[in-house]
Amino acid sequence: MTAPLHLLRHCWFLAGPTAGGKSAVSLELARRLGAEIISLDSMAIYRGMDIGTAKPTVSERGRVPHHLIDIADPHEEFSVAEYLRLAWDAVSGVIGRGQIPLFVGGTGLYLRSMLRGVFEGPPADPGIRDELETDLRQDGPLRLHDRLRSVDAASANRIHPNDSRRVIRAIEVFRLTGRPLSEQQSQPPLPQDQQPRAVLWLDPPRDWLHQRIGDRVDRMMDAGLLDETRRLLESTPPPGRTALQALGYRELIDHLHDRCNLHDAVEQIKTNTRQFAKRQHTWFRNLVETTAVPITGEETTSELVARLESAAHQSKNA
Repeated sequence: MTAPLHLLRHCWFLAGPTAGGKSAVSLELARRLGAEIISLDSMAIYRGMDIGTAKPTVSERGRVPHHLIDIADPHEEFSVAEYLRLAWDAVSGVIGRGQIPLFVGGTGLYLRSMLRGVFEGPPADPGIRDELETDLRQDGPLRLHDRLRSVDAASANRIHPNDSRRVIRAIEVFRLTGRPLSEQQSQPPLPQDQQPRAVLWLDPPRDWLHQRIGDRVDRMMDAGLLDETRRLLESTPPPGRTALQALGYRELIDHLHDRCNLHDAVEQIKTNTRQFAKRQHTWFRNLVETTAVPITGEETTSELVARLESAAHQSKNA
């Protein structure tokens, strides 16, 4: 699926690592631009997973229209191709209302797919999937991830071992086509005159971000993340693999299954979130379409929005 170029040129993108301050900035930027926000977050799509995904509040959604939030139930699997289809529908609607589509979030795969399109690959093969699912249950995620690395090191470097759905899909594509998925996904960037108006990402200092991550996890726990995770596990139909592996939830699921105590689970959330933020940084840095906007963490929201608008202006005139 390729990007509709007549729509892409109208879009703005604001990315950045988790806990980096995107939400507050995006609301003010949307107000200044006359924009509606389209979520660029692969977990915010799921209903009932609110605290752990740091979704915009009801009040924030009242200030600026938001799209592609709460569009699937936790038992449903959701592909990148499905996201793109709904995203372009949302973009068309926003433009039709005379507004600017502003994508906001931290899912690097979604960002790259919006900018360059996505290789959809061959249809799923039930026999191969059943075999790989059995191997996963018997040998565990690390062994399966090692198998992926043996045939597609680039995908293995990009996909976390716990993301078994994507690990299985990458092995499946290799088995079906004889070519690594990473090789088939290597769409080049569009020519500069076909790229969006602005693709910006907030680049905060590491120590400041790590402190923010720790504080946010503590606030999530105070807000009831453990109870939200318990409700997720008790839901009918039961949550699917993607929802169960979501950051913040999978660690608390380990606790609820008596595999670790609560303190250790919370500390593991913080560690895993810091590691996730590092991978996000790599995603954004490696996309040539993006413009990094370094921040100190001391700026006001108005100051950050002014810097974003300046960076967008400079990138368009580069």
